[in-house]
Amino acid sequence: MRSSLALIAALGVAVALSACSTGPAPEAAPGASSEAVTVTGDFGSEPKVKFPTPLTPGETQCEVLQEGEGEPIAEGQLVEVAYVAYDGGTGEKLGGGGFGDSGGQLLVRGGSDSIPAMDKGLSCAREGSRVVFVAADYDASGAGEPTPGADPKNGVVFVLDVLRAFPTKAEGAPQLTRDGFPAVVLASDGRPGITVPKADPPADATDTTAVETLKGGNGPVVKDGDTVVVQFTAVNWDDNQVISQLSTWEQGAPARVGATSDAKTAMQMGLPVGLTTALIGQQVGSQLGLIIPAGEAYGEQGAGNGIIAPNATLFFVVDILGVL
Repeated sequence: MRSSLALIAALGVAVALSACSTGPAPEAAPGASSEAVTVTGDFGSEPKVKFPTPLTPGETQCEVLQEGEGEPIAEGQLVEVAYVAYDGGTGEKLGGGGFGDSGGQLLVRGGSDSIPAMDKGLSCAREGSRVVFVAADYDASGAGEPTPGADPKNGVVFVLDVLRAFPTKAEGAPQLTRDGFPAVVLASDGRPGITVPKADPPADATDTTAVETLKGGNGPVVKDGDTVVVQFTAVNWDDNQVISQLSTWEQGAPARVGATSDAKTAMQMGLPVGLTTALIGQQVGSQLGLIIPAGEAYGEQGAGNGIIAPNATLFFVVDILGVL
């Protein structure tokens, strides 16, 4: 099982899985500190790192050692990484992980709990990139800005490999949907706008989930038991209101969801079994429209202290971004 990225407790570092919007411009540039770091070894394997001590950069500096491919990592983008970190004052290794057969670690660039150092390092990277960044002390500690008039303290040296970058939206080919199905209009970032018809749900969604393919992907097929990276938004059929607790777009980051037809497992994730079942057999890159009746959603009890009414039918738009 791939774990979330955990950095050094002594530094007060916590990498969050939350983010929003896009921002392609790098947030750090090369400098004397980053250029002083020597890194050897193959991408995906833990590198050997050497540098003179102490390194006390006034601002975080980033050097690209291997370019990678595709677009720069955007805010809100989920990535799988491997990294190692060193104390810039003593040269002592502080932590790391994700190299070799252990499997990469997952994080999303940006967000309220992200450390500025990691966000700035990722802003220089693409899928397949190896970057070295020397974080100013205030970026490594999570403060995000220097204390006025304070002398820079020891930085933190990171070497980071971006093993995989997941898209932020489904990239499949648009498909026609049947008459009477909710209308979905997409913003430029992929966020869906949904209009539910002023009519009862179709007859085939009374007892089981009705599935329409809004975009047809051509990636790997999702199998029962897979962990799937998704974006989704749900609205109540009766009032067309977005349920923010059931919207990764509102929460600011993609989610990892188990593909399963087991209702108990689905509810442990806080999701309707109609959604988790619908993922099985779909291809990565697809976008689905799901009309989920109460029996495959939250039933007679509803959920969320009245946010989802008893016996509510829900409509989801689900983007399938990848399989872990």
